[in-house]
Amino acid sequence: QVQLVESGGGLVQPGGSLRLSCATSRSIFRDYDMAWYRQAPGKQRELVAAITSGGSTNYADSVMGRFTISRDNLQNTVYLQMNSLKPEDTAVYYCNAKPPGWVGTYDLWGQGTQVTVSS
Repeated sequence: QVQLVESGGGLVQPGGSLRLSCATSRSIFRDYDMAWYRQAPGKQRELVAAITSGGSTNYADSVMGRFTISRDNLQNTVYLQMNSLKPEDTAVYYCNAKPPGWVGTYDLWGQGTQVTVSS
């Protein structure tokens, strides 16, 4: 069974930083596009950042310039470096993996990790 295992969430003050990690198996990581989504209470899940198997990235406007997505092909891990965090970044963050050529969202998710930005 394929798993995505997330870590790195927590409580941070506004302006602070966190780095989220998502590890998976080599068979998945090598070819799949990876992404981070988030869901705040009472809101729909939204795309935060994505990275293709080739390393191309895209970001939500709300995090552009503050968050960076990257992937380590040796560690089979994708990261989300979050800087200059704001209270509105508070949410459960989910890792997602999508096979090559798939259109839309693919139903392969991590368990989620809570990020809380508060003073």
